[in-house]
Amino acid sequence: MSLRLPGPGVLTAWLAATVPAPLVVYEWTHRWEEDQPVFIALCWPVLASPVLAAVLAARQPRRAAAAVGVSTLVTTAFLAMSLAFFRWVVPLTGEARWGWALLGGAALAVAGGLIGYAVGGRLPRRDRPASRRGYLIGGLTVVIGALLTQSAVRLGAEDSTIQELSREYGGVGSYPTPTGRFTAPAAGAYAIYAVGFAPADPDCRLTGGGSEVRAAEPVSVPPGDYGGDYASFAWVATVRVPTPGSWTLDCRTSDPDASYVVGDVPEIRGAVGEMIHWPVGVIWLLGAVPGLLLVADTARRRRAGPMAAVSGRMTA
Repeated sequence: MSLRLPGPGVLTAWLAATVPAPLVVYEWTHRWEEDQPVFIALCWPVLASPVLAAVLAARQPRRAAAAVGVSTLVTTAFLAMSLAFFRWVVPLTGEARWGWALLGGAALAVAGGLIGYAVGGRLPRRDRPASRRGYLIGGLTVVIGALLTQSAVRLGAEDSTIQELSREYGGVGSYPTPTGRFTAPAAGAYAIYAVGFAPADPDCRLTGGGSEVRAAEPVSVPPGDYGGDYASFAWVATVRVPTPGSWTLDCRTSDPDASYVVGDVPEIRGAVGEMIHWPVGVIWLLGAVPGLLLVADTARRRRAGPMAAVSGRMTA
């Protein structure tokens, strides 16, 4: 009996449990202005390691060394992938002992592999043909994965921010001064923040000194939860002011009561600081990849089923 490597379903379950789940669950269970520590996020992949190793070991040939060895190696590779995500893509606040996290997860994977090997010997082994339900599951995974990836990028950017809205220079709407006038202390880039539930796609322009500047750098996935108890802010665009001095902000949007504020550009660590500027369609496509793999795997298995049956009859 040959070794059985994890398929798209196992990969999808692991990614869902170790990448977006820590960010989304923390958002649901804590106050909106609290940033998630990296230690809590790393607990998810480390504690999930023995579960994955047990599942993989139960599916391997009935040789202890092969079952435990393969399950441990594959689980450690998956664990390293999740740790790398929180190390370089979404580096959260706080410090973490990355080496100890990898070693601890690998040790738990060995224990899980032994348990899976012991339990797997008592389970019946049947190779069931792929069902059409795989297409439905894959399609749902495409949609859910796209939405979860967008949420993970937004929440990851929020929790990886070094400097938020430290200064407000002025704005337009009911929250700041209604005139929209403000003074830019220096030439350069400034962030435009949506206040509260203001639309995230305003058409904002600055006028001053006989010139007009348009906000040409929108944020496709606006990180929010900036601010305090009085008001929350979401970074929706960046505008580059050519000269210091007095300027007037004008933002056109579908909500006449919307407010927008000009402030400093947030400093976001990791690759997520660039991902928030990617087109939303690209982020959705990235999240849809596991579901597409499930659909492709279902199609492959359904094609291979009749061929295996014909081969078996010819052999007989």
